[in-house]
Parts: sequence; C-alpha cells; structure tokens
Amino acid sequence: MAMTSGGAGVVTGEAVLLDIRAASFASRAVSGAIDLAVAGIALFAMLFVVAGLASSLDEAAASALMLVVFVAVAVGVPVVVETLTRGRTLGKLVMGLRTVRDDGGPIRLRHAVVRALVGFVELYLLMGVPALICSLLSPRSQRLGDLAAGTYVVRERAARQASAMAHLPPHLAGWAHTVDIGRLPDALALSVRQFLSRAPGMHAGARDAMARQLAQAVSAHVAPAPPAGTHPEDFLAAVLAERRRRDLERLAREEHARRRLAAVDSVDAALARVRRP
Repeated sequence: MAMTSGGAGVVTGEAVLLDIRAASFASRAVSGAIDLAVAGIALFAMLFVVAGLASSLDEAAASALMLVVFVAVAVGVPVVVETLTRGRTLGKLVMGLRTVRDDGGPIRLRHAVVRALVGFVELYLLMGVPALICSLLSPRSQRLGDLAAGTYVVRERAARQASAMAHLPPHLAGWAHTVDIGRLPDALALSVRQFLSRAPGMHAGARDAMARQLAQAVSAHVAPAPPAGTHPEDFLAAVLAERRRRDLERLAREEHARRRLAAVDSVDAALARVRRP
C-alpha cells in the first residue's frame, strides 16, 4: 500500500483509494486533552499513595520512587493501552479516532513505545510546544512522536462508512445463480467494492483499464466464465452481489439452526425437570 499525497487515504496495490481520512488538529487536540486529564488524575492518585509509602524512605529514595511512578504513568500506561486497543486511548475513543501506521494498518508495540517515549519529551518535558507546532504544520496533524514512529491518527467513524452495495445486473441473474464462486482474497474483494463505488467519477480510460484488470483477477476464482461480451463492470457487480446474497442466505440458515437447537435444548431441559424424582 501507499499513501496519497494529500494524506486523505491509502492506495492499494490495485490502485484503489481506500477512504481513511486523517483526524483534524481540533479533534486531536480534544482527544489529547482528555488523555492528559485522565493521566493527570491517575498520576495524582498514585503519587498520593506513594507519598504515604515514601515517608519511611530517605529523600533520594523517595524522589526516585516518585520519578518511577511519573514515568510509568506518562510512558508505560500509553504503551500498554495503545498496544492492547490497537491505537485507541480514552480520548480517541470519545472522539472516534484511532492511531494507525502510515500504510493504514494497526499499530504494534514498537510504534506505541516510540510514540510514548517521544511524547514524554514533547508533551511533558517541553510542555507540548513541539507537538503543537508540528501538528499545525503537518498535513495529517502528526506530532513528533507520530513522525518518529511512522504513524498518524485517523477518523475511525468516517473510515467505517460502508460503500454502496453492488447490484446484480438483470441479464446476468441466471448465470450468477449457477456460477461457482470461490473465496476471493480479502484485498481483492475490497478493491472491487471500492472500484465499483468510485467508478462513476473516474476517467473513462482509467475506469476501463481498472475494470479489466480486476475482472481478470476475479475470474480466476469464478467458474464458468460469464457469457461472451459481458462488460467487466457488470461481471464484477454480479460476482459481489451474488456473494452477498449467498452469505446472507447462509447466515439466515445458521441463525435458524441455532434457534432450533436452542428450542430443543429448552424442551430437553423441561423434560429433565419433569422426570426428576
């Protein structure tokens, strides 16, 4: 994958733009303020507890203990939270944001560690000034920790908006109901959905070339081939629509079977209670 120049999305290997939009400076600021407030409350509570324990220590040991607690809250907690939640702190959860890698994938431990270590310097030691300036100058509102870790923050709620569903072309209905459709790779299925939703706004030449490229890739998982003369876009729409129809039917059958089993289990349980001496 590669980022678009404007940072508004991710381009897949099939040259299809995925709608992953960077968070604005304002939303990041509110999210950061929430996280800092929570960290401040946690730090105050822990220092209050540690102060009672430190009364029996000498001044140097007490200062070292306070420093350890401060670093644990400022660095350790963000690392653990972002690693376990794949980039969502409490502030980001409230604002509908998530930290992702530059290629749009979920962050891992090393990304969280780099962000937290740099953040300790730019947010705590330097009072957030470098983070503020860098976020204002960055097209994706990245702070220094993001630049060092290769991450940025996206608007998750916007990224989850569903693409328009493909509709089955009527002249391919008969073929679609009998065709054998293998499991499409997730990346290929996503590329086809993105292409069909954006095809009306594409340049005619690029649209036709992309349709043929995707149709060739999908045809390797479909048998028999569509009728001769079928337009590539109609073929792609028919495959996606038929897959969706079959998936819905399968889910409906599984739900029906689950309910029947639940009913049988409740009847068996009732009979067992009746037979019990």
